[in-house]
Amino acid sequence: MKLTVLGCNGPYPEPGGACSGYLLENRTTRVLIDCGTGVLARLTAIMPPEKLDAVILSHLHYDHMSDMLPLIYKLQGTGKILPVYAPEGLQPVRALLESSYDVHNIDTLNVIGDLKLSVLPVRHPVPCRAVRVESQDSIFCYTGDTNTCDALQEFVSGCSLMLADGCFPVSLWAENKPHLSAYLAAEVAAQAGAKRLVVTHFTPGIDREVLLAEAQKCYPEVQIAYSGLTVEF
Repeated sequence: MKLTVLGCNGPYPEPGGACSGYLLENRTTRVLIDCGTGVLARLTAIMPPEKLDAVILSHLHYDHMSDMLPLIYKLQGTGKILPVYAPEGLQPVRALLESSYDVHNIDTLNVIGDLKLSVLPVRHPVPCRAVRVESQDSIFCYTGDTNTCDALQEFVSGCSLMLADGCFPVSLWAENKPHLSAYLAAEVAAQAGAKRLVVTHFTPGIDREVLLAEAQKCYPEVQIAYSGLTVEF
């Protein structure tokens, strides 16, 4: 599989940046996971969006789905009605998607093209899902937005690549926050036996070198996400 980071900020983009958006490719299958502010322009620089097989939205916060709205205009005239998988809830936002896409409950995810998928409810202020994607020879896991979650370690166990929300340095993390620290994301990866880790979802102004150094204390095979990063695994 191949992962391309289209955007890695949250909850808003830094200058020249983009919010959460990740293109996952495997042989003939292309899936966009999250589509936040600024992602559409970066996606269209790589491929025509109508060539996507599906879009998976981990949750319906704007920094993970807002570019689904201008994507409606991009798809007009192509004849493509994209399948979109998203959690239930936040009905006003979901209704915007249902008017133009083939929207499914994310909990029904099973197979897209040559990929096998499953999801896990994680801990965030709105319904959010971690996503596990399995191909013939590799496994990708994305935590979505989450703080500590008892079932997460088992869910990502043995994955080839873990893409993890890790936006806080240790000094700013707390049990009641909506996200993991980079250190805690690395701890999950280490305990789960993940082969590689990419930490993402960075608030503008937080020093990513600090996040990297803290994560490396318990998991050396970690990278910090940036727009344009590609990882083959």
